[in-house]
Amino acid sequence: MRHLVIAVSIAICSLLSTGCSKSITPATSATVLSVRGTVLFGNAQQNDFQPFTLKSRIHDGDTVRSSGGASLDLALIPGALAQLSGDSEIDIEELKITKDGNDTAGGMRDRTGRIRLNRGKIIVLFIPSDGLASQFVITASELTIKPDSACLFCVRSDGTTTRVTCAKGNINVSAGAQPPITIAAGYFHEWPNKGAKAVAAADNATAQIDIAESLESAERLQDEASAWLNRRSF
Repeated sequence: MRHLVIAVSIAICSLLSTGCSKSITPATSATVLSVRGTVLFGNAQQNDFQPFTLKSRIHDGDTVRSSGGASLDLALIPGALAQLSGDSEIDIEELKITKDGNDTAGGMRDRTGRIRLNRGKIIVLFIPSDGLASQFVITASELTIKPDSACLFCVRSDGTTTRVTCAKGNINVSAGAQPPITIAAGYFHEWPNKGAKAVAAADNATAQIDIAESLESAERLQDEASAWLNRRSF
C-alpha cells in the first residue's frame, strides 16, 4: 500500500507542479480518480458550479458538492487519497507542493493540504513518504483533524454533530480550546462531547459501519490510484 501511494505521489507531483528555480511552490490541484453520480465544483460565493469529469482539476478556493447517492474519489496531494460520499460538501482551502527546483521525485520537499468538511462524510487514506514533510489538515465545525502518521479515517458532520473514526494508524483531533486527543485504530469520538477519551468502535454500530466502509474505500482508492498511474504511463 505504501509503495503504491508513494508511486502515485511522484506521478502527481510531476504532473501538477512545474518550474526549475530553487525552492519553488507551484500551483497545485487535486486529481479526480473517479466520480459516480452528480458531483459539482466551483465558486460557492458566485454560485458558479460545473459537473466533475475525470479531467477536472480542483484548486484552492473551490467548493465541492455531491448529490445523494453520488461519490467522488480524489488524490488531494501526494500521499493523501480521499473519498467524498453523497450529500456532502467540502471547501478546498489550500493545496501546495514545495519543490527544490527539479521535476524528479527527489525535488519535492514538502506538501500541504487543508480542506473543510461543511457537511456529509469524507474518508481519507494518508500515507506520507519517508523523509518528506507533510501537513494535511481537515477542519469540521470546531474540530481540527491531523493525521499522526500513515492512517485511514472517516469524518462525518451534519453541521451540529461531528464524528471522527479511525480505521488504521492514529489521528490527532483538537476542538477549540480543549486539549487535543489521539484517536487510535478501532476507536472514535463524537463532538460536542466533553469526554477526553475516544470510545471503542466495537461498542457503537455506526462507528463499526464507518470502519468497514473506510477499509472498503481504501482498497478502491488504491485500485483507482494504480489505474491512474497505469494510464499516465502510456
